Amino acid sequence: MTLPTDPAEGAAIPALEPFPVSPVDPLSPSWAEVPALPTPGAPASGPRETAVAPPSEAAAGPGLPTAPAALTAPTPSVARHGHANPFPMLAVAIVAILAGSTLFLSGWTLGRQTSLTPGTPVSDAQAWQPFWDTYDAVTQRYAGGPVNREALIQGAIKGMIAALGDPFSQYLTPDEFKQSLSGISGRFSGIGTTVGTVDPNGSIATCSPLSGNCRLAVESTIPGSPAARAGLTAGDVIAAIDGTSVDGMTVDQATQKIRGPKGVPVTLGIIRGTSAPITVALVRADILQPEVFTKTLAGGAVGYIKLAGFSDQSSVDFAKAVLADVTAGRKALILDLRGNGGGFVTAARDIASQFLASGPVFYEQDASGNLTEVTAEPGGGATDPSIKLVVLVDGGTASASEIVTGALHDRGRATIIGTKTYGKGTVQQWVQLENDSGGFRLTVARWLTPDKVWINRVGITPDIVVTQQPTKPGDDPVLNAGLSALGFGSSGASGPGGGTGYAGAGVGG
Repeated sequence: MTLPTDPAEGAAIPALEPFPVSPVDPLSPSWAEVPALPTPGAPASGPRETAVAPPSEAAAGPGLPTAPAALTAPTPSVARHGHANPFPMLAVAIVAILAGSTLFLSGWTLGRQTSLTPGTPVSDAQAWQPFWDTYDAVTQRYAGGPVNREALIQGAIKGMIAALGDPFSQYLTPDEFKQSLSGISGRFSGIGTTVGTVDPNGSIATCSPLSGNCRLAVESTIPGSPAARAGLTAGDVIAAIDGTSVDGMTVDQATQKIRGPKGVPVTLGIIRGTSAPITVALVRADILQPEVFTKTLAGGAVGYIKLAGFSDQSSVDFAKAVLADVTAGRKALILDLRGNGGGFVTAARDIASQFLASGPVFYEQDASGNLTEVTAEPGGGATDPSIKLVVLVDGGTASASEIVTGALHDRGRATIIGTKTYGKGTVQQWVQLENDSGGFRLTVARWLTPDKVWINRVGITPDIVVTQQPTKPGDDPVLNAGLSALGFGSSGASGPGGGTGYAGAGVGG
């Protein structure tokens, strides 16, 4: 079979064998913001619902213990779809951009794993021989001190996945795996802020690492959160965390330091305007991250929905927001996907289905080249073509966001406005290993738009390109262009997704 034309190459891509993973440039989002409702779609019957055995049902796998007498390789087990699964595992499938070990994602499906494949091919056993020789030498002859067997196994798994050269496939320690799933699910432990970068004058700045000219600022606080109760406000500059300057950190690194276990205090050094720096003590709490933000524009004629993630709850809240606008009689809607790095495939399907009554949302191609069509779910609230739709995008619009953008673009359902999207056309599966050994995320498929275009490392070019940058809070040239495309003038108001956002923003903790 032949893959569709790659827009970057302009020629048909030959049929896939187990496809090589191509490294993708690291993401440098302009800004990301936390909207006002939590939301992602629960897995249903789509091809991305990975069925695997929970630890209690899984067949015993060999793992990486001491080498057997015959020095044979670990015996793989076979999953429901016929692909080898090297470990009994719990899996989660997502399409998203990852920053370190954080992301937006949640929800999983469990199934029963089949029995072990009998025997190990001779070629595999021979290929594993150097590994077992090394393992034996380290465990039996290393004289530098005690050997931590668990650390050896984790290191071996980490090296195996790192050898792929894929920035979206990675081994995660037990703590990293748990922390990542918490962030992906839209729930985490922290203080409840959205942060971004500004210059010394407080103007939006796309910069890294943090320094005197690239400052970490609060963009908003989640209502009822520790940050809100402590009085933190938009524009507050975070200069230090627990007495350590943030200079030299990235936004993501600072975010991880702000987050932490529930009930554990954290102290922030805050600079507010021209006043002397102050110290604010907070106690971390469980935070439900809002992902849907709504408002009306143009005197109530236009419904605006900002979506910041694709977690289990987001598609539910998004459907409610769309229905509210349609029930109110609005015939013009704006979907803001700027800075949205992605999430669950099922959530992307459900979000797109609010505007598409039927037909393809995207195609998924597995490592063997099998192409599966994923179609719209019935019952969308705004499938009436008389309801005009604009989608706002930027370089931080990635993965699941691009699935939605690509579907609405190729199907002629929306006008896309902004700058070129990130360009991530792969799907990752999250796998939890047994015995508290952590887990890993692995690229397991490509996804293509309804026109069967693979946008990886290419992105989606908007119908209307707007490169003008906001110069002050409340200024949003892209949003204004969206209103114009719908037949209305400038918004004349600030709000989520607009010029009030900060470059490089993310959930602060």
